[in-house]
Amino acid sequence: MALPFLHALGQSWWLVLLRGIAAIAFGIFAFAWPGLTLVTLALCWGLYALIDGVSALWLGWKAKDSGAPLWPVVLIGVLGIGAGIFTFMSPGVTAIALLMLIAAWAIVTGVLQIVAAIRFRKEIDNEWMLGLSGALSVLFGGLMIARPGGGALAVLWIIGAFAIVYGALLIGVAFRLKKIPPAAAASA
Repeated sequence: MALPFLHALGQSWWLVLLRGIAAIAFGIFAFAWPGLTLVTLALCWGLYALIDGVSALWLGWKAKDSGAPLWPVVLIGVLGIGAGIFTFMSPGVTAIALLMLIAAWAIVTGVLQIVAAIRFRKEIDNEWMLGLSGALSVLFGGLMIARPGGGALAVLWIIGAFAIVYGALLIGVAFRLKKIPPAAAASA
C-alpha cells in the first residue's frame, strides 16, 4: 500500500509532468538558437528555474498536506526559485559564473532527487527513473565544474541535451505517479 504522500504525489503528477515539459522546451530552445547571447540564455534559464522551482514547491506543499514532509521536493523548489530570481536580478553575469550557478543547482537538485528515489524505492515501481535523473543531474553539474571553458556553443549543447534527457525522465516519473490511485480509492 502506498504511503499518504505518494497518493498526494499521484494526484499532482501533472506538476512533475510540467517540470519535464519545461526542461524539454528549454533544451530544444538551446539547440534551436545557439547564437543567443549569454544574457538571453541566462534569462531563459532563469525562467526555466522559476517554473521548475514553483512546480516542485507546489508539489512538495501538496504532499505535505497528506502529513508527510517532503523536504527534498520543497528544497528543490526553493533552490529553483532562488536561482531563477538571482538570474533575473543579475542578467549580465559572466559565462563562468552562470555555468557555476547552473552546475551547483544541478548537483544539489540531483542529490535531493536521489534521496527522494531512495525514500520511494519500496513504495513505487521504477523509482530508478527519479534516481537516474538525479544521477544525471549530478554528473552534468560535475562536468560543468570540471570543464567551464569548453566553449559557449559546446556548453549550450550540453545544457540542451541535459535538459531534454532530464525532462524526459521527469515525464516518465509523472506518468508513473499518475498510476497511483487516489487515497480514497486505495482505502476503499
